[in-house]
Amino acid sequence: MNRPSHTREEYVEQAYFFRAYRERLEEDLPAQEILKSISQEILATTRLPMALEFLSSEMMLHGRIGGGMERLTHYFTPFQTFVINQAELDRSKFDLKIALEILEKEAEFLASESASRQGLFVYQFEALSRNRLGYQQGLQAVASDPMFNDDWRDWISKVRQSLGMVEFAEMIYLRSEFRVVEVRRRTENSDYQPSYTVLFGLQEGRIAQANRGRDPLYMFAALQRHLGYPKVPRPKPPASKRIDPIIENRLQQLEARLKLLEAEQAGQLDLSEFYVKGEKPTFKDEPG
Repeated sequence: MNRPSHTREEYVEQAYFFRAYRERLEEDLPAQEILKSISQEILATTRLPMALEFLSSEMMLHGRIGGGMERLTHYFTPFQTFVINQAELDRSKFDLKIALEILEKEAEFLASESASRQGLFVYQFEALSRNRLGYQQGLQAVASDPMFNDDWRDWISKVRQSLGMVEFAEMIYLRSEFRVVEVRRRTENSDYQPSYTVLFGLQEGRIAQANRGRDPLYMFAALQRHLGYPKVPRPKPPASKRIDPIIENRLQQLEARLKLLEAEQAGQLDLSEFYVKGEKPTFKDEPG
């Protein structure tokens, strides 16, 4: 695997930063104070504290961190910057908390032993797809990730041009070791070598072939189940809030009173439902 300049320690701290920043935003803490406090918690042996100090200054000046990440190209990847910028756009429907969770899971994956170019690309592509972030700019940011070499960048550029005309599963299958094995078997030529660089393995190719003509989300789920690819975070539905029982009881009483008033105004008030069973009601103006 062609790993970027960051060490595992750096990715672990990045994952912590994105998670802590998200969780403290949910507590309605000021973003600038969050950045300052987290910079004190991060290991001083990494470069992240310096980056966070710069982002804190950027937040003070512009109220956003995307612009600061864009200027720290030696530290944050174009994909990380793109995701945050999309969340910080005016009138954006893309939640910043989801954006931070996407980057958190990506950093955790890169810190793991199972990190691979294939897993990273599929994860980033699914993040673009699920959140409708736009394939043109999104894939351009993906191709600029230092994890990918020239062969990958060339292929991602072709995906960017062909998307919509050729289905995504087909593009993965055509660049997989599984297709090479199939061609050798079909042509009975064990020496066959493709003219292009194979980017995906046997299992990725087999899963892609099985999902041709289907929703790509099914393929993403299969890759996660069989190969341990990271799952893209999804927005959680708002939790239903229970009404306080006392308030609910009072609302029911008010509703019953309104029904009685409406019936009285319409001349349809029927008091028989309030009579004690077996007894006839008596009134003071009636003889006993």
